[in-house]
Amino acid sequence: MKTPTPTEIKLHQVSRLLEVSFDDGSVFKFSCEFLRVHSPSAEVRGHGIGQETLQLDKENVTITEIEPVGQYAIKPIFSDGHKTGIFSWQELHRLGTQQEELWQNYLAQLKAAGHERKAH
Repeated sequence: MKTPTPTEIKLHQVSRLLEVSFDDGSVFKFSCEFLRVHSPSAEVRGHGIGQETLQLDKENVTITEIEPVGQYAIKPIFSDGHKTGIFSWQELHRLGTQQEELWQNYLAQLKAAGHERKAH
């Protein structure tokens, strides 16, 4: 099965959303915080199962720049200095289709760690 490819990527600075439209008709809106805490970087995911690092205090993070990576991915530059996550088209689409479940899991992990998100 062919990986959906973005037809449009829009960064909305005021609402801090990245909107990605794919050629399969799907459109996903990701908060900058969501993308930051789900970065595919080793800093966030580690180098194997069980090595993930829970990301804290990312409520107000923004994306300051988006760099293309070949014809297959983007690399967002976040306002907290994080810039090592390369989001492939496949990964962006996966995050979009599982966004609600992933977000609820993240909130549960924060709660289990005794951390509360700050209102922004």
